[in-house]
Amino acid sequence: MKPFKPRETLTEQVAQHIENLIAFGQLRSGERIYESAMAKQLDVSHGSIREGLLLLEKRHLVRNVPRKGAFVTELDAYFVRSLYEVLELYLCHTGRKLARQWQPEDMEKLESLYARMDECYKRGDLLAFLDFGIEYTQASLAYADNYFILQAIEDLWPSARRCAFVAFQHANQRVLEDNLAHMRESIEAIKAHDEEQLVEILQRYAGQQCAQVLSYIGEDAPRSDAGD
Repeated sequence: MKPFKPRETLTEQVAQHIENLIAFGQLRSGERIYESAMAKQLDVSHGSIREGLLLLEKRHLVRNVPRKGAFVTELDAYFVRSLYEVLELYLCHTGRKLARQWQPEDMEKLESLYARMDECYKRGDLLAFLDFGIEYTQASLAYADNYFILQAIEDLWPSARRCAFVAFQHANQRVLEDNLAHMRESIEAIKAHDEEQLVEILQRYAGQQCAQVLSYIGEDAPRSDAGD
């Protein structure tokens, strides 16, 4: 018997739509989100917009300010550094488990995603490159096997997606090539069950992407030891 899977609620659909607007820069950092305009645009009730915004507040994309309204969470240096510091901890924790416990089907999936990213790079499909990169990271996080980490990642992921889009949107060819190189190196470290090498790669990757986002938003780069 197939497991029961309820349809996505209207609140979740509204939240996903606004999440995409924020992730892809159509709603800018610090911008106010007007419930009435959004309700009219999506042809839904004010209540549905309000519930969607509450959900996005839990996901760190929106700030609901009493008597003032909802605002896109500001993408400042403190936010970016905090995000990548936590993501680095989770990635390294689950990376160690993956390096120890991976199965052949895991490696097949990672290799397939890497090949697709390489194809996207060659044809200049940035959005697909980003989506496959996120899917690659999600595949490695599947080994977290920890309720609290998985819940935290679920709430952090929209912000990670938002920052990744900023990093790749303004990336030059070298940055994309470096990203692919990190993926290739991580796969080889996983194959070799080399936990320490994998952790070093993940730390370097998180540090470099954090620096790319900070550079775009006009902030200083993070400390040199963040990804070295």
